[in-house]
Amino acid sequence: MSGGLEDRIAASLEAAVAPEVREIAGQLGREAGARAVLFYGSNLRTGSLDGVLDFYVLLPGAQHERIWPRVSYREWPAEGAVLRAKIATLTLETFARAASGASRDTTIWARFVQPSALVWTADESARAPVIAAIAAAARTAARLAAALGPARGTASEYWRALFRATYRAEFRVEKSGRENDILSVNAAHFEGLLPTAWEADGIAFDRHGDELVPRLSHAERRRILAWWRTRERLGKPLNLLRLTKASTTFDGAAAYAAWKIERHTGVAIPVTPFREKHPLLAAPGVLWKVMRARR
Repeated sequence: MSGGLEDRIAASLEAAVAPEVREIAGQLGREAGARAVLFYGSNLRTGSLDGVLDFYVLLPGAQHERIWPRVSYREWPAEGAVLRAKIATLTLETFARAASGASRDTTIWARFVQPSALVWTADESARAPVIAAIAAAARTAARLAAALGPARGTASEYWRALFRATYRAEFRVEKSGRENDILSVNAAHFEGLLPTAWEADGIAFDRHGDELVPRLSHAERRRILAWWRTRERLGKPLNLLRLTKASTTFDGAAAYAAWKIERHTGVAIPVTPFREKHPLLAAPGVLWKVMRARR
């Protein structure tokens, strides 16, 4: 049922990336003993090495941390520049479960229905489960889009309904119309994805020109929406738990904050041992320094 979708996903995961991205991914994967490393975000689309490169490192075995993923920040010197990366780490098993919609999480399937690249694997056998997980993310997102979207409409209208709902469920500061930006800059990725994902998920639909009409029974729509309401209610509390955990376990948090502050304000903040060890305690002093410098 999902062969067409998985073939499409496998091709999209082969997206071209800069050699530096593959080198960093390989280093991260080998150091962590990972099964695979995914690369995603705006830098995947633009090919730029500026800003922060976003990686997901997928580990073997069972997930021991109840609140995941573990987030870290690292920097690498490059010719005349510094390469920066934000790394999310969790097990491949947990990633696949979240992508399928079996967990209470909303972030994995909503993020990975968007473009990503499989930039490193420990061996060839790691590819298939990652492809299957990304395909599951597309099916989960498309299923909810069918229930949230109009009775009939274009694929873009269904995707917009989906992304608006997921933004509302999370602590994300997104400007109005952000869902339009996602669809416009990734138009090639989303072209034809919705009907392909519906077919893979067993959702029948009619097509009238550019308009699609999913044939969901009333009971099936209610089931999907009930599934979503549970995750919608838990979205913000779960995000808050993750933010709370990150405040004490974010490796490299001080360096990441210092870079963000200088990028947005022009004020350089030295990363002292105290700031590295106690980023929350150091925050008021850093804020005062930035305010004084800007005045």
